[in-house]
Amino acid sequence: MGRVEILQLLVSPVHRFEGRPGEGAPPLPDADLVTTARVRAGLGIVGDRYFNHPAHRNASVTVMAAERFPFGPETRPDLRPTRRNVLLRGVDIDSFVGATVSLDSGTGPVVLAVRSAARPCAWMDTTLGPGARRALRDGGGVRCRPLTDGTLAVGPARFEVVEPAPPGNRPAGR
Repeated sequence: MGRVEILQLLVSPVHRFEGRPGEGAPPLPDADLVTTARVRAGLGIVGDRYFNHPAHRNASVTVMAAERFPFGPETRPDLRPTRRNVLLRGVDIDSFVGATVSLDSGTGPVVLAVRSAARPCAWMDTTLGPGARRALRDGGGVRCRPLTDGTLAVGPARFEVVEPAPPGNRPAGR
């Protein structure tokens, strides 16, 4: 498919959003943003809170398109308030549910099975601003199962479709 850019990587060892969104957003540390992330097949991102958790193995890596970020181009996309792991520019990742894709940031491809949409939650209206949850409906990113070990790095990358989604598995309207 072609060149993309990995704008941000987020690896957070703990769950940051607890309680109710109306109580306000917790601090979102800059340390969760990293320049490289090590991915392990079937397990997730080393150091992330979902790494090697059986309940999350099919969704242990979340990827979001910068172009889908709410509130227009003047808003600088930031993964911390979305809790996604990989922020890409240059591909509408939401249109690949059911496909197998690869990202190669220079150290070899990381192959991901794009399992489902990452649905935005009520926290989005608190962390990003009013209306963010609605704005991210059908564009809040995807939940993936890593199929290979590898390393992702911030910067230029190559995006490839390894296996397209079956015809009946493509999201409506895409």
